[in-house]
Amino acid sequence: MTRTAQIDRETGETRVRLHLELDGSGAGRRSTDVGFFDHMLDLLARHGRLNLDVDAAGDLQTGAHHTVEDVGICLGQALDRALGERRGICRYGSATVPMDEARASSAIDISGRGLLVFEAQLPAGAIGNYDHELTEEFLRAFAANAKLTLHVTVDAGSNVHHVIEAIFKSVARALRAAVALDPTEDGVPSTKGTLT
Repeated sequence: MTRTAQIDRETGETRVRLHLELDGSGAGRRSTDVGFFDHMLDLLARHGRLNLDVDAAGDLQTGAHHTVEDVGICLGQALDRALGERRGICRYGSATVPMDEARASSAIDISGRGLLVFEAQLPAGAIGNYDHELTEEFLRAFAANAKLTLHVTVDAGSNVHHVIEAIFKSVARALRAAVALDPTEDGVPSTKGTLT
């Protein structure tokens, strides 16, 4: 079973081409013209064991918001498509990741219901052309379009770069566990019989 998806999205603000393979190694190329975001997508792919290609161009003269949000939309849609009926998946995943003085935790339920609970107080500011607040915007767009419940909590940290990195790594590790195939599950892991 090949769990892959291709998403192409073009609006008056952005153009995104994204290819996702769930059972990967972290391979692929991420290019959004938002350097720190590309780095976070690299972390997401590597620690999530996802092969991920992202080619995005956006109206960066107005800021990176549209680019980052639209990549989140496309990644969520790709995950939703690649999972199909969700047959045989573990469904749940959680991870706590330290990054030097920072520590973040993520919990995922591939529930068919898109929801983000983001318990982090990131200060105003930016790393390059990536505003700190875009972390929450990306994750909200991703969770809504992937139809999954995502809880993110920051437990410690003073360096915002480290905090955001810990968030992305914890999401990646939780996602890796949730999309994994469970050899004891041959159906959809739900009493309702569906997760879509």
